[in-house]
Amino acid sequence: MGFYLEFRSEPGFELAFDSLDFRRSGIELRTVRSVDEITTATVFVPDDKRAYFLRRIERYLTATTPKGVPRNKTLIESISEIRLAVLESFWTDALEPFPAPQTALWWEVWLRREPDDPVTQLTELAPHLGLQVDDRRLEFPERTVVLVFGTAEQLSASSALLDTLAELRLARKTPAPVMQLSGAEQQELVAQLLTRIQPPPATAPAVCLLDTGITQGHPLLAPGLDINDLHTCDPAWGVHDHHSHGTKMAGLALYGDIAQILGGQEPVLLRTRLESVKLLPPSGDNPPELYGALTDEAVARAEAQAPDRHRIGCLTLSVETYRERGQPSSWSAAIDALSSGYRDDQRRLVLIAAGNTALDSRDQYPASNLTDSIHDPGQAWNALTVGAHTERANIADPALEGWRPLAPAGGISPSSSTSTTWLDSWPTKPDIVFEGGNMARSPDTTVIDYTDGLQLLTTHYHPVTRPFIVTGDTSAATAQAARLAALIYADYPNLWPETVRALCVHSSEWTPTMWQQFAPTATRKELNTLLRCCGFGVPSLDAALWSAGNTLTLLVQDELQPFEGGTMKDMHVHSLPWPKDVLESLGATPVELRVTLSYFVEPNPARRGWVRKFRYMSHGLRFDVKTPEESLDDFRKRLNRAAWAEEETHTPTSSDAGGWRLGPTLRHRGSIHSDRWQGTAVQLAARGFIGVYPVIGWWRERPHLGRSERKARYALVVTVKTPATDIDIYTPVLNQVAVVITR
Repeated sequence: MGFYLEFRSEPGFELAFDSLDFRRSGIELRTVRSVDEITTATVFVPDDKRAYFLRRIERYLTATTPKGVPRNKTLIESISEIRLAVLESFWTDALEPFPAPQTALWWEVWLRREPDDPVTQLTELAPHLGLQVDDRRLEFPERTVVLVFGTAEQLSASSALLDTLAELRLARKTPAPVMQLSGAEQQELVAQLLTRIQPPPATAPAVCLLDTGITQGHPLLAPGLDINDLHTCDPAWGVHDHHSHGTKMAGLALYGDIAQILGGQEPVLLRTRLESVKLLPPSGDNPPELYGALTDEAVARAEAQAPDRHRIGCLTLSVETYRERGQPSSWSAAIDALSSGYRDDQRRLVLIAAGNTALDSRDQYPASNLTDSIHDPGQAWNALTVGAHTERANIADPALEGWRPLAPAGGISPSSSTSTTWLDSWPTKPDIVFEGGNMARSPDTTVIDYTDGLQLLTTHYHPVTRPFIVTGDTSAATAQAARLAALIYADYPNLWPETVRALCVHSSEWTPTMWQQFAPTATRKELNTLLRCCGFGVPSLDAALWSAGNTLTLLVQDELQPFEGGTMKDMHVHSLPWPKDVLESLGATPVELRVTLSYFVEPNPARRGWVRKFRYMSHGLRFDVKTPEESLDDFRKRLNRAAWAEEETHTPTSSDAGGWRLGPTLRHRGSIHSDRWQGTAVQLAARGFIGVYPVIGWWRERPHLGRSERKARYALVVTVKTPATDIDIYTPVLNQVAVVITR
């Protein structure tokens, strides 16, 4: 048993978090939260350690270090107030007020996993306290998350319950999809298109839609959707689409924009297939659930049916009222755990819609994109979060004479939310953008509305009535991006999920309009805004799949052990087979080097400051390239220094940071990093080596969790481009190395 102390900082000063956690003494930092520049930390203190902090205060008053500094100065001088904690001290939902004491609601209860089984203890206590405990739960390295229905008074009535408590948050609600319904195409178009469709092979990879179900009987979906691949999280819901959203996404995930293949004569060769797991009930909304656990269950159902199939998870449902602002939630952390194989060592690629901006703010486009934050769980580190852009700016309908497109061609879509309001310590989201359609503004500028001509054509969930419907926004963008990822798998089945993710990012480009909208002078501040609004740009399937004669792409799939015995262990330096003589012969010809590094982290979402030993990520990886002036030995030494130097508030710069478009400060966020270096061909010829090295995470800082010496997989993609089409840099490399990837 023990009690809780709450430590409060002076306004604008951070608490010394590390000094509040002493596991050997049983003293544990439970929660860190900040409100109005005041940081509050809740600490559990065992009964037999009551005098611990008093002794530390006494040493501060009476003892000094050899340099004459008061003992415990960092800790004591950061504390403004210490008081016994109450239930509100565990509240980490910073953007929501703490509920009234007698208000009954569903809580996310984050329990400590040590020393005893906290869930059993909670379940035994619940009937006596009048609490209802949900059966589903999520397991993280140091936390178990369960749903509990009751009041704050009931939760605070038991000291035994408080003893197991780590954090409190409100349970999330997933909103029912809101989709604009519009006209249908003629049945004859479907009949004509069906004569050209060739079903996918049995081994085709799948886009697994986690949505409202799919109407399997739609004639255009049936060729790519086996009835055995329709699943549901609750048998009472059935497997078929009840609300249209899942079927809309299915058409885009299988075909892309169907308007692009109507009226042609050429065969339509399907190389991917569909899977569906229904996440929403036919009527109303789910009762409060741990949506991370529901997502886990959904993926498990698809994998049980086809365990050897490559699949891309596609999640286009999200929490519209977003509160996390880049910080992990139980849902986003569950997706990171699922992606990283935390529980079963099986990696998975999940694509998540960034979420849509508020309709009533879009008249302020594009300023409204900057203020509407990406929805939960789009902040997941390992997921490929997809925003929307648009190339649709032509309004041809005579009934809309005088109407103008809201977004310019090539610009960010009015619907696409961004991460510009997040702290720099959190990942840059979205990762990529895809076509999400546009909106139109009335001639008098008072009305903003959807129009059929600026949307995408897809499948309707009542095909007998009308087989086609239009749709758009970030859900539509995500379904198409999932199709692109599945097509990469179709061509290269030996790729890892980390590699498919890397290729989606690596093949992306910003449009000229995006540059004009967000980074006209390419300052660091503008580039940061460009990244947080448009990710790395619009991906290209052709660029992801092929190396043209004047564009050379190399792939590396490897693993290293970041830590051993509490210290850094592995660092990889890859020799790159540049055609050195060809590059040297080009002299001052400008060339571009692009590097993308992708890996999955294991999450530790306990909200305790996320610095040093409390980092969210299990590990981090970084890349850098040898400069012409460095020897290989000097390059290794520089990487070794960089591995040790990186802290939360400081990112070491490479020796030629100015040659990179983003530089290490902007590119080293999250768990996928991509950047471009521009210089001359002769400068590139003198490089030839790229290093991948680890930086600290909770694997190293939390060795008692038993994962500190695990290996980390990564995918590295490197591309060299020359401007002239008559320069062949691909063939010389092909002559030097074996086939890089087996098709």
